[in-house]
Amino acid sequence: MADLEKLVDDISSLTLLEAADLTKMLEEKLGVSAAAQMPMGMMMPAGAGVAAAEEEEEKTEFDVILKDIGPKKINVIKEVRTLTSLGLREAKELVDGAPNTVMEGVGKEAAEEAKAKLEAVGAVVELQ
Repeated sequence: MADLEKLVDDISSLTLLEAADLTKMLEEKLGVSAAAQMPMGMMMPAGAGVAAAEEEEEKTEFDVILKDIGPKKINVIKEVRTLTSLGLREAKELVDGAPNTVMEGVGKEAAEEAKAKLEAVGAVVELQ
Protein backbone atom coordinates (compact mmCIF):
# COMPACT_ATOMS: atom_id res chain seq x y z
CA MET A 1 0.00 0.00 0.00
CA ALA A 2 1.28 3.45 -0.91
CA ASP A 3 2.18 6.02 1.72
CA LEU A 4 -1.03 8.07 1.73
CA GLU A 5 0.50 11.20 3.29
CA LYS A 6 3.18 11.31 0.58
CA LEU A 7 0.49 10.82 -2.06
CA VAL A 8 -1.55 13.74 -0.64
CA ASP A 9 1.55 15.94 -0.62
CA ASP A 10 2.37 15.01 -4.21
CA ILE A 11 -1.18 15.68 -5.43
CA SER A 12 -1.47 18.99 -3.58
CA SER A 13 1.71 20.24 -5.24
CA LEU A 14 0.34 19.72 -8.79
CA THR A 15 -0.48 22.64 -11.05
CA LEU A 16 -4.04 22.95 -12.37
CA LEU A 17 -3.02 21.55 -15.76
CA GLU A 18 -1.27 18.60 -14.14
CA ALA A 19 -4.30 17.96 -11.92
CA ALA A 20 -6.58 18.01 -14.98
CA ASP A 21 -4.30 15.53 -16.76
CA LEU A 22 -4.27 13.32 -13.66
CA THR A 23 -8.08 13.39 -13.56
CA LYS A 24 -8.30 12.37 -17.22
CA MET A 25 -5.79 9.57 -16.73
CA LEU A 26 -7.67 8.21 -13.71
CA GLU A 27 -10.99 8.42 -15.55
CA GLU A 28 -9.56 6.40 -18.43
CA LYS A 29 -7.82 3.84 -16.22
CA LEU A 30 -10.81 3.30 -13.92
CA GLY A 31 -13.50 3.73 -16.56
CA VAL A 32 -15.38 6.42 -14.61
CA SER A 33 -16.28 10.08 -15.02
CA ALA A 34 -15.60 12.86 -12.52
CA ALA A 35 -18.70 14.77 -13.69
CA ALA A 36 -21.30 15.21 -10.96
CA GLN A 37 -24.49 13.26 -11.53
CA MET A 38 -27.80 14.07 -9.89
CA PRO A 39 -30.07 11.11 -9.14
CA MET A 40 -33.43 11.38 -10.82
CA GLY A 41 -36.78 10.55 -9.27
CA MET A 42 -35.92 11.44 -5.69
CA MET A 43 -39.01 11.50 -3.52
CA MET A 44 -39.69 13.80 -0.60
CA PRO A 45 -40.51 12.04 2.70
CA ALA A 46 -44.02 12.39 4.14
CA GLY A 47 -44.46 15.55 6.20
CA ALA A 48 -41.55 17.29 4.53
CA GLY A 49 -43.86 19.62 2.60
CA VAL A 50 -44.30 21.90 5.62
CA ALA A 51 -40.58 21.93 6.31
CA ALA A 52 -39.86 22.68 2.66
CA ALA A 53 -42.26 25.64 2.70
CA GLU A 54 -40.55 27.07 5.78
CA GLU A 55 -37.16 26.48 4.22
CA GLU A 56 -38.06 28.42 1.06
CA GLU A 57 -38.75 31.56 3.10
CA GLU A 58 -35.23 31.49 4.56
CA LYS A 59 -33.44 30.09 1.53
CA THR A 60 -29.97 31.52 0.98
CA GLU A 61 -28.52 28.80 -1.26
CA PHE A 62 -29.90 27.93 -4.66
CA ASP A 63 -29.42 25.28 -7.33
CA VAL A 64 -29.30 26.41 -10.96
CA ILE A 65 -31.08 23.78 -13.06
CA LEU A 66 -30.88 23.66 -16.85
CA LYS A 67 -34.37 22.55 -17.95
CA ASP A 68 -34.01 22.89 -21.74
CA ILE A 69 -31.09 23.92 -23.94
CA GLY A 70 -33.08 25.81 -26.54
CA PRO A 71 -31.94 26.31 -30.15
CA LYS A 72 -28.33 27.41 -29.45
CA LYS A 73 -26.72 24.30 -27.95
CA ILE A 74 -23.12 25.37 -28.60
CA ASN A 75 -23.65 28.75 -26.91
CA VAL A 76 -25.23 27.01 -23.91
CA ILE A 77 -22.24 24.64 -23.66
CA LYS A 78 -19.85 27.62 -23.77
CA GLU A 79 -21.81 29.40 -21.03
CA VAL A 80 -21.90 26.27 -18.84
CA ARG A 81 -18.11 26.01 -19.18
CA THR A 82 -17.80 29.68 -18.19
CA LEU A 83 -19.99 29.23 -15.12
CA THR A 84 -18.41 25.96 -13.95
CA SER A 85 -15.00 24.36 -13.98
CA LEU A 86 -16.13 21.62 -16.37
CA GLY A 87 -14.17 20.65 -19.45
CA LEU A 88 -15.70 20.63 -22.90
CA ARG A 89 -16.76 16.97 -22.79
CA GLU A 90 -18.30 17.22 -19.31
CA ALA A 91 -20.15 20.44 -20.18
CA LYS A 92 -21.51 18.86 -23.37
CA GLU A 93 -22.69 15.78 -21.41
CA LEU A 94 -24.38 18.01 -18.84
CA VAL A 95 -26.15 20.04 -21.53
CA ASP A 96 -27.13 16.93 -23.53
CA GLY A 97 -28.61 15.37 -20.38
CA ALA A 98 -30.91 18.32 -19.60
CA PRO A 99 -32.64 18.68 -17.22
CA ASN A 100 -29.48 18.77 -15.09
CA THR A 101 -28.09 20.82 -12.23
CA VAL A 102 -25.45 23.27 -13.44
CA MET A 103 -24.58 24.83 -10.07
CA GLU A 104 -25.45 23.68 -6.54
CA GLY A 105 -25.66 25.65 -3.30
CA VAL A 106 -24.76 29.06 -4.69
CA GLY A 107 -25.89 32.41 -3.31
CA LYS A 108 -28.95 34.19 -4.63
CA GLU A 109 -27.01 36.78 -6.63
CA ALA A 110 -24.75 34.18 -8.27
CA ALA A 111 -27.74 31.96 -9.08
CA GLU A 112 -29.69 34.82 -10.65
CA GLU A 113 -26.63 35.93 -12.63
CA ALA A 114 -26.07 32.38 -13.94
CA LYS A 115 -29.76 32.09 -14.83
CA ALA A 116 -29.66 35.39 -16.73
CA LYS A 117 -26.52 34.37 -18.67
CA LEU A 118 -27.96 30.98 -19.64
CA GLU A 119 -31.31 32.47 -20.63
CA ALA A 120 -29.51 35.08 -22.73
CA VAL A 121 -28.17 32.26 -24.94
CA GLY A 122 -31.60 30.63 -25.26
CA ALA A 123 -31.68 28.07 -22.43
CA VAL A 124 -34.61 27.49 -20.07
CA VAL A 125 -33.36 27.66 -16.46
CA GLU A 126 -34.99 27.17 -13.07
CA LEU A 127 -33.73 28.14 -9.60
CA GLN A 128 -34.49 25.84 -6.72
